[in-house]
Amino acid sequence: MKQNLGNLLKISLREAWKNETTDFTPWLAEQENLNSLADTLGLGELELVQREYPIGDFSLDILCTDDQGEVIIENQLEKTDHTHLGQIITYASGVGAKKIIWIAESFRREHISALEFLNQNTTEDLNFFGVEIELWQIGDSPMAPSFNVVVKPNGWAKAGREQARAVSSATPLKLLQLKFWTELVAYIDQHNIDLRTSEPKPRHWFDNRLGKSGYTLSFTANSRASRLGVELYVNPEDSKQKFAALEARKTEIETALGLEVDWQPLPDSYACRIALFKPDFELEDEAQWPSYFEWLTKNGIKFQDVFKPIIRTI
Repeated sequence: MKQNLGNLLKISLREAWKNETTDFTPWLAEQENLNSLADTLGLGELELVQREYPIGDFSLDILCTDDQGEVIIENQLEKTDHTHLGQIITYASGVGAKKIIWIAESFRREHISALEFLNQNTTEDLNFFGVEIELWQIGDSPMAPSFNVVVKPNGWAKAGREQARAVSSATPLKLLQLKFWTELVAYIDQHNIDLRTSEPKPRHWFDNRLGKSGYTLSFTANSRASRLGVELYVNPEDSKQKFAALEARKTEIETALGLEVDWQPLPDSYACRIALFKPDFELEDEAQWPSYFEWLTKNGIKFQDVFKPIIRTI
């Protein structure tokens, strides 16, 4: 039987969005479309902060956050130009963004090269993305947008360079810390544990992402104090108020955890933390590492399951 197939037609962006500022930017800022963009880029959840965010005499198209900090999105309905290249760098410095997303109808070769240069010559924490947007239609069906990534950071190469620098100057203790966290990540992967890990580094703490800017689920391996720790690190701009809101629900939280935890407002620090500690920890005793990994991940999942829905509401 002959199949009745339609023709896929590429549609001009102006058919859907006549004006970049009043039509396209509001559309892109809708949560459904931010989710689609995040999925295309392989990012965590993007949370809208503000459209047309003021930076000096200029305004950024879209400011978002993810679980690692600020994300800026600058968009065009035409081919990229030098003006917008300068703008994304200005805006990134203005808000201290960790991820910079430039969306356009098409990218000039020179601008692809510029973004690739920035990705290759900046730290692991700073990442540039170039995304082309297209509109497609079959017959009389609704127009369908499509995001196509033309530039993204080579995260593995960046992480490798950063780790190589750290290892080359590391003490024996730092090297042992790096090995501990590296094997922890392997343990998490092997056991399919639902934690969003970060890149292991030679230091006494290890961060897991919670999907909410200003909050981190951290593991600590403190050799000096001989203890392991699992903690919610509270570090938004209004950290003291957020901590107070959490502490007001102390009974509810500790009941859900099935644990009594250490509430640390840290009055001399910008941040606050809520922690659980395991004493009698010896980093040098590698035979005990599997039991340490079990304790960290078991209690890390408890913290994640209890605190993640709460921090979204305060």
